[in-house]
Amino acid sequence: MPTPDFITEIRASAGHQLLWLPGVSAVVFDDEGRVLLGRRADNGQWTVITGIPDPGEQPAECAVREVEEETGVLCVPERVVLIRSGRQVEYPNGDKCQFMDVTLRCRAVGGEARVNDDESVEVGWFDVDGLPPMREGQLFRIKQALSDEPTWFETTPTD
Repeated sequence: MPTPDFITEIRASAGHQLLWLPGVSAVVFDDEGRVLLGRRADNGQWTVITGIPDPGEQPAECAVREVEEETGVLCVPERVVLIRSGRQVEYPNGDKCQFMDVTLRCRAVGGEARVNDDESVEVGWFDVDGLPPMREGQLFRIKQALSDEPTWFETTPTD
């Protein structure tokens, strides 16, 4: 996965220390109710479309940009479905990150699903009851996007 230039610049002075970064996930549905997934080039996992906003970029704009860049699909964000801090990740080069993810439900409005950059090895539409094997966090994003519940967020209990 290509690292955004602004993160490369931060890494030049921060080294491998933990960076707290924004992330956006787009759960995109077509008119048939299928969900758009990409199979990541870096780890082979099927996921909803994700990305890091550029400095100053709004989460909804990031979702639209990432979906088009990675899959060729044009989409419109409909609502925020989940806000969650992810687990700490350590990359093979020693870089550490933790992402604050904003997940948006989106509706496809054009384009054709295809591998559109080097971040995915496969892209496709899947029936919700016929999804490929996926990590639980990815399935939870899809579940929340399908639900009519308000935006999901986790709170830390207080004594």
